[in-house]
Amino acid sequence: MTSAAAFPAPVVEWSRPEQERAGKPLLVLLHGYGANEQDLLGLADMLPQDFAVASVRAPIAMGPGFTWFPLTASIDYSLDAVKDAARYVLDWLDGVKADHASVTLLGFSMGMAMATTMLRQRPADFAAVVGLSGFVVDAGADPIFRDGDLDGTVPLFWGRDQQDPVITEDKIEYTMGWVRKHVKLTKVLYTGMWHGINQQEIGHVSEFLTHEVLNSRN
Repeated sequence: MTSAAAFPAPVVEWSRPEQERAGKPLLVLLHGYGANEQDLLGLADMLPQDFAVASVRAPIAMGPGFTWFPLTASIDYSLDAVKDAARYVLDWLDGVKADHASVTLLGFSMGMAMATTMLRQRPADFAAVVGLSGFVVDAGADPIFRDGDLDGTVPLFWGRDQQDPVITEDKIEYTMGWVRKHVKLTKVLYTGMWHGINQQEIGHVSEFLTHEVLNSRN
């Protein structure tokens, strides 16, 4: 198993040049299995322009792309691998978050597992979380996952298609139970989207980010 300390330095693509980021709320994009930091960056133009958007590459090479951790159904999967991947992004965030008014996470597929894992490890650090066609990992009673500190006040958007052929029913069932207990949930179902993102969903995400992050700033 590769620990977070052994991972390469993060590769991060930004939506804005450095001189235009300071003080803006930060939106961190976390791609899915086998993709890379370019995969979601195109969403930046379709989301509120008040954000500085950073898309982070997962640390483990997987075919032509990258993964955050081994697939949950594989023999190589472990909760430690998930925690190492979360630590990898959190360590990077620690170096940049002081420049931003807030931090929001957006994850697609496995990226949603990453985003929610980061939230569960640092419940007070994030303004909101967006999960697209993804899931929450079953962490059992692992004390690093501070679910008891999540009292339902952090806004979380979860969009998915009930016909998604990738995310298995057991993951959906666990995720459903978790989000209902621990976050301020906005849940939207789509048809004909399968395991993907569509224009309607991005419109809903934009409204969510505007209402829950931008309009809620003091």
